[in-house]
Amino acid sequence: MKEIISAKQAAKLIKSNSTVMVGGFLSCGAPDKILDELVNENIKNLTMICNDTSFEDVDKGKLIKNGHVKKVITTHIGTNPVTGAKMQSGEIEVEFYPMGTLVEKIHAKGSGLGGVLTPTGIGTVLEEGKQIVEIKGKKYIFEEPLGADFAIIYGTKVDIYGNVCFEGTTRNFNTSMATAADVVIVQADELVECLNPNEVVIPGIFIDYIVKRES
Repeated sequence: MKEIISAKQAAKLIKSNSTVMVGGFLSCGAPDKILDELVNENIKNLTMICNDTSFEDVDKGKLIKNGHVKKVITTHIGTNPVTGAKMQSGEIEVEFYPMGTLVEKIHAKGSGLGGVLTPTGIGTVLEEGKQIVEIKGKKYIFEEPLGADFAIIYGTKVDIYGNVCFEGTTRNFNTSMATAADVVIVQADELVECLNPNEVVIPGIFIDYIVKRES
């Protein structure tokens, strides 16, 4: 059985200057209540790994707007003008990757691989400073694995053993991030005694703490 904690307790586990993976595609499948508590607890200087920075007044966007993030590793920021403004002013650093490349870097960490080879970005600024590998006449960028101190993820339904299932597209980056961080915290819309094994998407072995979402 996993430890069940509040969103506030979860936020207190995360220290300033940590690297944090955050699940969700915009606000779909985002662990909003835990992110709200990170703002309330004034956790600072975070490096946030995420698909996007959402919108300025919700979930991941609140962390950006309220000055809790020093660096973002992401695929796009177009839905949050605050991120763009802070990047232009130098207040935060933004490191961009194509979406497929970002998720494969996370997969590599979770799978214990030494990295991945991708042709995406060859001939563009994305290859600058990267190792280029040529195989059978085709060039690839070598991308290193990407992990984090913490992963804050979402689950539609989670059982007391940490097994997680999802409804629709809420799984997005959550499934990959659960494998690639030292400590994984899942925010559950619904907490149940035991999931049907056929429902399980993330096995409980990857989960350290469960937060039951309160409205």
